[in-house]
Amino acid sequence: MSERIGVYPGTFDPVTLGHADIMRRGSKLVDKLVIGVATNPSKNPMFTTQERIEMVLGEVDRLGLSNIEVKSFDALLMHFAESEGASIIIRGLRAVSDFEYEFQMAGMNQQLNADIDLAFLMSDVLLTPIASKLVKEIALYGGNIEKFVSPDVKARVDDRIQQVGRLGTR
Repeated sequence: MSERIGVYPGTFDPVTLGHADIMRRGSKLVDKLVIGVATNPSKNPMFTTQERIEMVLGEVDRLGLSNIEVKSFDALLMHFAESEGASIIIRGLRAVSDFEYEFQMAGMNQQLNADIDLAFLMSDVLLTPIASKLVKEIALYGGNIEKFVSPDVKARVDDRIQQVGRLGTR
């Protein structure tokens, strides 16, 4: 029997507790889960690809997950999934708006490769509002992000904010 490989893609800028929840739950569905850290410069990332990989690796270690690999990719998701030998792509959903976007992407991806399935995992209800974009915005304006990211990620975000400076006033 062949190994069942899944891919969980994202920018992870920064990796949140919501991402960690999907990693933990997604790793139970496959023999090996490849977390694909997308380069996607159009999203104007706060962290470099290498820094995001390091953060994801830190979360994998924190969670004690042994069947996960972390890799960067700069290609169509389906091409990346094919290159990894994946039979499934795992995506997290927080809200209806996520579903609408993911549903459209699923249709396009199915046209590219109908042999790779897609699994949607609903976020834990307590983690639903967490989005990397909002975490960065809260941090940039001096807000506390400790409810949304692990302590290690919070420290990295705080360090980056020290480098780039906060926005607005308190």
